[in-house]
Amino acid sequence: MAEEEREPAPALVVCDACPVRCRIKPGQAGACDRYANVSGVLTRVDPLIVAERTAARDGAMVPFLGDQDWEEGRLLRPAERFVTGVGAGTTYPDYKPAPFIVASTHDGIDMVTVVTEGIFSYCGVKLKIDTDRHLGPETAPLRAEGEPVGHVTTAEYGSQMLSIGGVHHLTGGSKKEGNVTCETMLRLCNREPVELAIDGGSRLVVEAGKPPVIDGEAEVRMRVGCGSATIGMFAPAWAGRVDEVVVVDDHITGVLSEHEAGRFLGIQPTGIYMRGRRSTPGRYFRVAEPGSGWGGTDVTDPLAILGPFNTKQARPGLTMLMVSTTGEDAAYFVLDEALRPVPAAMPSDLAATVALIRENCEPALCSVIFMAGAGGSLRAGVTRNPVRLTRSVKDALTRVTSGGAPVWVWPGGGITFMVDVSRMPERSFGYVPTPALVAPIEFTLRLDDYAALGGHTDSVLRAEDLASEERKRTIGWGSDNPWPLAPEHFPWSRQG
Repeated sequence: MAEEEREPAPALVVCDACPVRCRIKPGQAGACDRYANVSGVLTRVDPLIVAERTAARDGAMVPFLGDQDWEEGRLLRPAERFVTGVGAGTTYPDYKPAPFIVASTHDGIDMVTVVTEGIFSYCGVKLKIDTDRHLGPETAPLRAEGEPVGHVTTAEYGSQMLSIGGVHHLTGGSKKEGNVTCETMLRLCNREPVELAIDGGSRLVVEAGKPPVIDGEAEVRMRVGCGSATIGMFAPAWAGRVDEVVVVDDHITGVLSEHEAGRFLGIQPTGIYMRGRRSTPGRYFRVAEPGSGWGGTDVTDPLAILGPFNTKQARPGLTMLMVSTTGEDAAYFVLDEALRPVPAAMPSDLAATVALIRENCEPALCSVIFMAGAGGSLRAGVTRNPVRLTRSVKDALTRVTSGGAPVWVWPGGGITFMVDVSRMPERSFGYVPTPALVAPIEFTLRLDDYAALGGHTDSVLRAEDLASEERKRTIGWGSDNPWPLAPEHFPWSRQG
């Protein structure tokens, strides 16, 4: 075949969506699976997610019950739409305007939402694991596939906190450590199960919104409170039914007869002796070591935390209930002639009080919170003067959301935010192999405020212009999330 008759070689496309700059062959995707070469054009392959709600304010479903003009023959108020950052694309290189800057009118006010996907090298995941079990020593390394991806942090009220990710794990260690860390966070944020191991502690399977599986056993309940709090809540149920109650807890074990609640109800001293360190009356620290036994201790026999009863106060026949903070472990004892606790069948009315503890325990769940900093580069896609955006967020002139979900912005410098991944659309997160996570972020404010802070007003499009967007996919609005465009979220709506 003559040279001039040969078909031209398929054109490679160099992706500029992140610093990796993949060279993508026709019909193939880049390393992140987010951008592809479609007929020689770099194309974002995932759908752009638009959230839609149809219910009117205050429950008014028909226009003539609201405050807008009604068009004859139209029964329902037209749907309200919010363009999320899921599937929007990024602003790399950083000076480019955000992929979508969408203007619309709400309650007669011109608003704008700046929509993008941020590439977050400085990000992490915070895990709240509802359990009484001891998972591992504080600061112990947390591993996935054998690689360190985080650490155990503080134990809170009925939960253990884990921290995963951060720039040092993503980029400060080996290449494998960074890749495994990124993959672990990606799966957690997309609400997929992940297996983790704690040095010197437990193996876990965690998934957002699901019970944690600890050393092969699914956790069922989150404790109703510490041992002391449990005494305080249920003391009236025990008064007159049993002489003594001990609520076993790794942190604060409660003793009914010494506790203020017991004294208030007139419960007499029993001569009980508790091992551990006495804090205030009826409250004991360190009665045992942490573990997976009763109340998060290493105790399997609750009598191990007791010493001999005081012979001047105790008496044969004295009754005692010992119970854990979740009510999952309970035993009933009666003192014999030698003032030793002897196991006995638990009376039905006392068993009902143990069931009451279990009833007041909430289901044990894993909570996954994504935390990231919207750096200067991301903010440059919103405004030519990034610090003005930061100030407008701190002044509540700009509302920040992630996939339409509300975020909590930390005080201090920058825009460091946290979001509950369970309130975001499914599979909101992606990645780039730098490695870093890709997450949606939206900034909503008045259009005139956007112009004042140096926004990319030349790139503003109207919401109705998105009708021709081929990648658009509409989903229903999550009822638990506040509507980001509602004027009551902004201080100017409350001015007289």
